[in-house]
Amino acid sequence: MITPKVNDTKVVFGPCRLSYVHVFEKHSFDGNTENGKYSTNILIPKSETKTVEAIKKAIEAAKQAALNSKWNGKLPKELVMPLLDGDDRDDQDEVYAGHWYLNAKCNTRPGVVDRDRVPIVDEEEIYSGVWAVVSVTFFGFDVKVKKGISCGLNNIMKFKDDEKLGGRVSADTDFSGLDMEEDDDL
Repeated sequence: MITPKVNDTKVVFGPCRLSYVHVFEKHSFDGNTENGKYSTNILIPKSETKTVEAIKKAIEAAKQAALNSKWNGKLPKELVMPLLDGDDRDDQDEVYAGHWYLNAKCNTRPGVVDRDRVPIVDEEEIYSGVWAVVSVTFFGFDVKVKKGISCGLNNIMKFKDDEKLGGRVSADTDFSGLDMEEDDDL
């Protein structure tokens, strides 16, 4: 792991694993991409205590900033928080076990680069399961009946490949070892 960099409400950390990756096109659960966002879940192993401390520090800075700008000088009784425990997920997704996670979103496409900081344009390179170093910014929100801290996605640097999440494998894997005989009658 890299030593996390904290600058007020912004944190650069990793490598961490990405899940539910939508960083090349906006995504919306209702299918209306016009109202969608670029997003990914960021899985942080619970053993990465320095990273978690850095994230909590930036979240606290975002709370202090939102105190006057969003919540009229009063800390709300119930705050929606961005750092979530993967062991507490309702869906019991085993990939999240032993991890903290963030749901990072943004309205404009995040920067996506390789380890040499060259932009990645091949969408197949960034997928659910890839390891990356990420840059996020925390900020307060106040919408209708919910108040809290949200996680904005800034940039992603691919760190290394790993097994894809969600069960899908490459076509090369599925078709490897098949004995394809030439048949002129086809």
